[in-house]
Amino acid sequence: MTGRAVSDDRSGARSGGPHPGVLAVVSLGIFLASLAAIPVVAGGQWFVSPFAPAADAAEFFRQYGVAAEVAGMLQFGSAVPLGIFAATAYARQLRLGVRVPGPAIGFFGGISAAVFLMLSGLITWLLGRPEVTADTALAQALAFLAFLTSGVGFVTGLGLLVAGIAVPSLILGFLPRWLAWAGLVIAAISELSFLSMVLEPLQVLLPVSRFGGLVWLIAAGFLLPNRRAAANQERRRQAAAR
Repeated sequence: MTGRAVSDDRSGARSGGPHPGVLAVVSLGIFLASLAAIPVVAGGQWFVSPFAPAADAAEFFRQYGVAAEVAGMLQFGSAVPLGIFAATAYARQLRLGVRVPGPAIGFFGGISAAVFLMLSGLITWLLGRPEVTADTALAQALAFLAFLTSGVGFVTGLGLLVAGIAVPSLILGFLPRWLAWAGLVIAAISELSFLSMVLEPLQVLLPVSRFGGLVWLIAAGFLLPNRRAAANQERRRQAAAR
């Protein structure tokens, strides 16, 4: 190994930033905690669907406002490591020499997903306030907005983040091919989820994309090379396996 290569590897090790795999684990963990907080705080009750009658939705939030506030707080918190993950993955791909639009698309998608998740958390927290739920129509409107921002809005951005990592990784061999292809499938499902806004049966795509995407980010975060030398070694390994 040349002195220049050693210098590049040491520089990469120093400037790696937070570990993306750990960030993805933390984000998913806090997000799952936000879901678990609802039945725990509300005594086994679950959020009423925004598609339920307005009076039912408003009544739930009047009775279990604390559950909404706790869930909203945790959901907001889960967006922070996700946004940091997007920035870290973007910087790492640039350090690996990726000079195509993929990393920028992924960065845009990750920040969009984090912002939508933050917005959903804030709206969910608002639904815990008695001043808001006193107005039945307003409570249902906010419930729909929380559903859309944490559903279609979040998942669409998450799909772009996954695609922005999966496509360059498939072409350049940064990740195992099966994992890169799985990311492309998840990304495609995520982008199609916007159709659920008019085709309600397609809402099943939302949890598949949400949890599938977050789990994929964990795997990619731990396997994505940090330095060019490691990336080259992975490409040679994959070439030898063909």
